[in-house]
Amino acid sequence: MAFVTAVAACEKGKYMIIKKAELLITAAKREQYPDTVVPELAFAGKSNVGKSSMINAMLNRKSLARTSSQPGKTQTINFYNINDTLNFVDLPGYGYAKVSKTEKDKWAKMIDIYLHSRQQLREVILLVDIRHEPGVNDVQMYEWIKSCGYTGYVIAAKADKLSRSQQIKNVAVIKKTLDIKDANLIFPFSAVSKSGVEDMWSLFEKILQLGTEEFK
Repeated sequence: MAFVTAVAACEKGKYMIIKKAELLITAAKREQYPDTVVPELAFAGKSNVGKSSMINAMLNRKSLARTSSQPGKTQTINFYNINDTLNFVDLPGYGYAKVSKTEKDKWAKMIDIYLHSRQQLREVILLVDIRHEPGVNDVQMYEWIKSCGYTGYVIAAKADKLSRSQQIKNVAVIKKTLDIKDANLIFPFSAVSKSGVEDMWSLFEKILQLGTEEFK
């Protein structure tokens, strides 16, 4: 199961040496995308699922990616440069009921243009809240990601809120709801305890085929 993978990766102790991490740009239009050529990893998820917290945890920064208790605040595509080697891309959160349909459609178009036009994009990873069964919007986003040709990796965030046995049960629910065939595509993660950080860096190294000099 995914937990076995996570523990094994943690034992390897492999993670990126962060020498530089910065917000490159917040973009609402394609012409605002940075002109960098490094590979990109994009993160999708509903509003307030913890994408910003995850990025901060992965980069060992407290507030590089701004977090907010107000859902629906991220209305742009945010590009983060790591070591001039890759970019993390935070996509606008979806599923916030108080946002107008016009705004939702705008965000959907923004994400669609990025997914279909950005040649540097290597993977799109979905974040869900491990405590809850994925909702309709999560299922739609996951199907969208898969339809674009991406693998379908899922980060099950806020894992520190559950016991290990509860995490295993909830990962099974996520697997069933999103119709995921391989449980090893699901990664329990906690931005609070940093559980899963090493596991995710091992995955990113595999996806991007980065040189070993970037890791220790």
